[in-house]
Amino acid sequence: MLYIIASIIILGFVSAWLDKRYKRKLKQKIESGEIPKPQSSQTNDSECCGMHEICERESLLAAVSKDIEYYNDEELDVFKGRHSDSYSTAEIAEFGEVLYTLRSEEVAGWVRSLQLREIELPDPLKDEVLLIVGERREKS
Repeated sequence: MLYIIASIIILGFVSAWLDKRYKRKLKQKIESGEIPKPQSSQTNDSECCGMHEICERESLLAAVSKDIEYYNDEELDVFKGRHSDSYSTAEIAEFGEVLYTLRSEEVAGWVRSLQLREIELPDPLKDEVLLIVGERREKS
């Protein structure tokens, strides 16, 4: 048992030493110009953070117009301020009815319209919306 513990400790020290050595060599290569200096990544909360799928979930078409466009879905305004996980099956069906009557190129705009109206899309429909929008983007 003592040998195992000692081996783990020694392995930890060797790993730390190798990591420090690697970082030092990398720094030397950057300073000598062999490797270009990495760009700093600054994130802006209003723009994409680089985690594309997560950003799509949070804000489809965030940079597009701030004008609210209705897609014959005025009845969904009653859901303003509700959380995406609080909808009943019948309420989810109301959203689904609108979603399934839209053309694929209208789905992203509809979701953006919901966001501008402060209406959260029900959780069960989010993956389907992302799939439709993703397929549409691949075709473009």
